[in-house]
Amino acid sequence: MRPSALLKTAEPLAAPLSEFARDVRAGLLTAGQKRLPEKYLYDELGSVLFDAITLVPEYGLTRADERLLAAHAGAIARKLPKWLLIVELGCGSGRKTSSLLRALCGSKQVRYFPVDVSPAALALCERQLAGLCEVHPVRGTFLEGIDAALGRRTAGERALVLFLGGTIGNFDRHEARRFLGAVRSRLRAGDALLLGADLVKSIETLLLAYDDPAGVTAAFNLNLLARINRELGGDFDLRRFRHVARYDERHRRIEMHLLATAAQRVSIPGAGCTVHLRRGETIWTESSYKYTEIELFELSRSSGFEVVNCWTDREWPFANSLWRAARRSRAAEPSV
Repeated sequence: MRPSALLKTAEPLAAPLSEFARDVRAGLLTAGQKRLPEKYLYDELGSVLFDAITLVPEYGLTRADERLLAAHAGAIARKLPKWLLIVELGCGSGRKTSSLLRALCGSKQVRYFPVDVSPAALALCERQLAGLCEVHPVRGTFLEGIDAALGRRTAGERALVLFLGGTIGNFDRHEARRFLGAVRSRLRAGDALLLGADLVKSIETLLLAYDDPAGVTAAFNLNLLARINRELGGDFDLRRFRHVARYDERHRRIEMHLLATAAQRVSIPGAGCTVHLRRGETIWTESSYKYTEIELFELSRSSGFEVVNCWTDREWPFANSLWRAARRSRAAEPSV
């Protein structure tokens, strides 16, 4: 990032910026590809729109995850100890987790800690799952949530971390290894991780999933600009942007972008900046990396786990992998 590029568009700041404002400022003032972190897609409205995406016929990922959990919940439960503290990262509504919790709570003593940045998602998750076991919602980032939940571990409890829904695909491959290494560094040998990962499939299938004909994914993506308007006083004109999904074959990832259909100047007072966009320039908002089963095996070893079992859905290629924290971590603790 060139300092001169920032000076041209930076404005005086009256007060310290929020993390959201800092990230918007840094991501949109770069001299290269403009980017916004995908975590900001999930405000209250964004979370509702994402739940709608999971119902779109072209988006089979969530249904595949739910099928696997429903079909193999009993087998997963049999491989886990009796006293269990469960931490679910990015719980959402908790819908996909219910079948697994039923199987676990039928034969084990379970405490469940759903983690999410959305208060609305946590409230809904607690309402849906409170009848199955003890539910202790944690608002925060993934690693903050793990730390908070494991800080309440009692003697004899084993930990199970749930990272479902293919969310690992939002990390690039190096970041995924670092993140999972950081998760492992917080666990004890013998604790477990259940990881959901979307598998490689046809490009046509992927593009339809991330750019559905009904326009639900487009609304989800455009809501990020609307959020900047709402929370930071921006003046983005959403009618001058178009949702675009691309597939990068080399990196095996879907990219979501917001493409400017005209040259424009956007003021964002809450982030202390003015952004200039050329016609055809994009803001990159999300990546979703796709895996092979061999890659998942290698990822487990490099981040300090060993594979217990892996279940795959063939209707929509997707994998749920149960990993055990190895007795000695193969990954140095990363700074994440």
